[in-house]
Amino acid sequence: MSATYHKATEHSYWSVRQPSRGLDWSMQPSPFKIYEEYPLVPLDLDNPTHKFIYYLGGIDAKKSYPGVEYYLRTIPSAGALYPTEIYLQIREVEGFEDGIYHFDVAHGGVRLLHVLAKDEGVEVYFHDKRQIKGFLVLYSTIYYRSSWKYKNRAYRYCLLDAGHALGALEISAFLYDHAYHIHYDFDIATLNERFGFGQKESFVSSAIVGVPKSTQARELRMRLSFVDGTKTFEPNEMIEAAMEATRALRHCRPNFRYPKMPFVKERLDEVVVQRRSIRDFKGYPIQKAQLKFVLDFMRQPIPSDCDEEVRIWYVVNNVKDMPRGLYKDGKLIKEGDFRAKAGYLCLEQALGSQSAVTFFLTGEGQNYCPMMQKAGHIGHRCYIASEYQKIGCSGIGAFYDQEVQEFLGTEDMVLYALSIGV
Repeated sequence: MSATYHKATEHSYWSVRQPSRGLDWSMQPSPFKIYEEYPLVPLDLDNPTHKFIYYLGGIDAKKSYPGVEYYLRTIPSAGALYPTEIYLQIREVEGFEDGIYHFDVAHGGVRLLHVLAKDEGVEVYFHDKRQIKGFLVLYSTIYYRSSWKYKNRAYRYCLLDAGHALGALEISAFLYDHAYHIHYDFDIATLNERFGFGQKESFVSSAIVGVPKSTQARELRMRLSFVDGTKTFEPNEMIEAAMEATRALRHCRPNFRYPKMPFVKERLDEVVVQRRSIRDFKGYPIQKAQLKFVLDFMRQPIPSDCDEEVRIWYVVNNVKDMPRGLYKDGKLIKEGDFRAKAGYLCLEQALGSQSAVTFFLTGEGQNYCPMMQKAGHIGHRCYIASEYQKIGCSGIGAFYDQEVQEFLGTEDMVLYALSIGV
């Protein structure tokens, strides 16, 4: 189903030129889900534990235009639509009552949805049912926030956005000295039911930031009522079918290796809140060492229970002391000036041609949900490593799929594109 869905949502030169109805602004979804009846614990950014949570996806800027305001967060999102919601189980963490919380981004805090009894916990829906002392972070997607604008292709963006959120967790865990491990293989269907999601929201991944105890968790007795996270909704049968079909995982290969983090924490802390998607490049070159720094971090292992290979191709447009051309694994595959080609492949966006480097991430894995989120995670690393060196970065989820495959000479699915430069 994953390959079928990906194929069915490809862009082509002709598909993007088909007549389409414009956006129905009366149906614009809210970017915030709020459990109004539950108590709010405001996040104090002078408290390291609170700041760890805030860096997972808190608001750090606002942009105002005539008739509309956009709230920007520590994670990027396609169209600033933010389909990802974050829930946390917190156990034996100073300053928090043991319980299930929702990250209320709009109000800068977490809401206590359920107080945990001593024996219960979300861990019961994982293979290792031992209670976790610390945080168990759950990521869900509300697909209509994205499908309102991007229609059938929106599930791709939902997964990439969730991957960026996992990348943000990686950075926050490093800043606050936590180990983490990503999990995709857990009982999503039952947890969806416990959280009252229906068909409008679904968990897609999780991360353990803590240590296992000797005692196992028992059945979670929480039953939440449905809380609308959009205020509007139009069902999309293709996306719902794809979500259902990609939930089951096969032949997962775990990865227990941790990445090397090449950052000075004080500088990285500034980068997290300053990160923005660049909208255009001036066309200046970057240094070869700067590209190496970005690539080295993008290639670092990602610890998870279902690791899929994501291949990194890149078009060098303007890097000092490097021939222009298409590269993979540090090797020049095709030499030439492909600036115009890269821009055309990225749906004729100037970002692809004016950049110093344009990346294409591809994969052929059978576990679509983990693979797409890993691509988003790698994309987040690209953002952070670029901006750490004062280079701009922009993620590009729209491209001519088959023509990118032809240019790269691969049958892989094209998962994501990114451009960096100044």
